[in-house]
Amino acid sequence: MEQLKLDILVLAAHPDDAELGAGATIAKEVSLGKKVGIIDFTRGELGTRGTVETRDKESAIAAEILGVSVRENMNFRDGFFVNDEHHQLAVIQKIRKYRPEIVICNAVSDRHIDHAKGSKLASDACFLSGLIKIETTDENGKSQSTWRPSAVYHMIQWVDLEPDFVVDVSQHIDQKFEAIKAYSTQFYDPKSDEPETPISTQNFLESVRYRAQNLGRLTGVAFGEGFTVERYPLIDRLDALK
Repeated sequence: MEQLKLDILVLAAHPDDAELGAGATIAKEVSLGKKVGIIDFTRGELGTRGTVETRDKESAIAAEILGVSVRENMNFRDGFFVNDEHHQLAVIQKIRKYRPEIVICNAVSDRHIDHAKGSKLASDACFLSGLIKIETTDENGKSQSTWRPSAVYHMIQWVDLEPDFVVDVSQHIDQKFEAIKAYSTQFYDPKSDEPETPISTQNFLESVRYRAQNLGRLTGVAFGEGFTVERYPLIDRLDALK
């Protein structure tokens, strides 16, 4: 059976990171015919609200809402995974499996310690995945070919980092919030009796919408999602920039 090749692979530390940071961009790219996948590093087992089982169910619902082609979980330890050879090789295996042109990963700096760690782990694995002397095998024990994504982009999450570019997501902002609200145990619910967390407040959801609206204002559209880059994007001609 021919292995699924993805156009875009999102590598995220926790279930719901992809939705919060890039949900509308994911939905937009899917609508344009791109094959997009999400791989969550952990199951969010240290989260104050909900359980591993509820988060598994919620992430599956969110993936369906966004229309992604595949969603996997690496089962790394929430809060305690590290950017070492063991974890790098596991991520390299997934990069070589799906051979994405673009990888989207966590913010380079953020409130949650897993976000910066996940960002660096994903970025390092993307580079190492292109080295021929690093050998990996797929689930069937077959040797994998090298693969290095053409671009690595980083989400903007809790901290208001300055974006290097903004994606017009005006037509997909409602889909983003539908996917976010699939995580019913994690975000604002006035009927919930679980402990309040920084992301379970109404203010947090409003801040996510406001950021998208403000980035849209700054770029001349209704809503935008911002990303940072590791190296300068290359364009063919000046009118590619608007």
